Amino acid sequence: MHVPDGFINAPVSAAAGVVAAGAVAVSLRGARRELDERTAPLAGLVAAFIFAVQMLNFPVAAGTSGHLLGGALAAILVGPCTGVLCLSVVLLMQGILFADGGLTALGVNILDMGITTTVVAYALFRGLLHVLPRTRRSVTAASFVAALVSVPAAAVVFTLIYWIGGTTDIPIGKVFTAMAGVHVLIGIGEALITALTVGAVIAVRPDLVHGAHGLTAPLKLRVGGELVDAPARETAPVARSTRKVWVTGLVTALVLAGFVSFYASASPDGLEKVAADQGIDKKAEPHASKDSPLADYGVRDVSDARVSGGLAGVIGVGATIVVGSGVFWAVRRRRTADALAMRTEETV
Repeated sequence: MHVPDGFINAPVSAAAGVVAAGAVAVSLRGARRELDERTAPLAGLVAAFIFAVQMLNFPVAAGTSGHLLGGALAAILVGPCTGVLCLSVVLLMQGILFADGGLTALGVNILDMGITTTVVAYALFRGLLHVLPRTRRSVTAASFVAALVSVPAAAVVFTLIYWIGGTTDIPIGKVFTAMAGVHVLIGIGEALITALTVGAVIAVRPDLVHGAHGLTAPLKLRVGGELVDAPARETAPVARSTRKVWVTGLVTALVLAGFVSFYASASPDGLEKVAADQGIDKKAEPHASKDSPLADYGVRDVSDARVSGGLAGVIGVGATIVVGSGVFWAVRRRRTADALAMRTEETV
């Protein structure tokens, strides 16, 4: 669903950029509360994993494919604010290095693919957990539903943005029907990938899944005919290394981007198909990074398509994890500095 340059006019693209920048600024502050010494290193990995899985287009209908958006997955694994930052890093890397998603449309893409999917998915996810039993299966089921809904929600937001600032005169009803219809199907693929990934992580390290915090329901005691929470046991926290999870996740991302991506569907994705069918792409502009050595997810001057795409995928995963880890390390460091400053003030 990467929006290219030329689909949305300059004023609306600029306005979307301002909104996206504000949301990213708020997310930077919120991520300080979500990240700790264990999860901060994993946030960069989540961004790299989403980058890798987005290369795996899967067929959803005749001549149409879809790919993971990743907002639900990121929000549930590392938190909604950190999730917005993860998607922003991915979209930035894709736009600059791979000419995927317009640079003037970067704000539109962050607003649509990063913020909308994350906010909608996490709000629905938390709402479902309030009514479902407090179990790991409930987290996985809620992940499925949240991811499923987040994709057509993003399609609706794109339609709204296009209605306000589209550069072609297409009846908005046709755009809405086409976008919503195909992205409901893509949402099923998104839901399966999200639920499988969340379920796999929660099976081995539930302590690292943001959305699984507080799974265990408090023990109840009957006192005077009423149920009350039993006193919590005080146990020393057990430090567990995240190295195994980090290495496993990185290897998985590299294999997906460097090898499995070669077998991805070559059909246009949902937005590309709708744009071609409805004429939205009449005023599409060449990408500013079209001459990038990694444009279109291939390495220039490497003639073998399998090797070219694989190398591009590996480079993309590496670049995303480096940039993402740098961002989250800085956020975590700022949180530590703020905590030290508060302690100093309390002491004084």
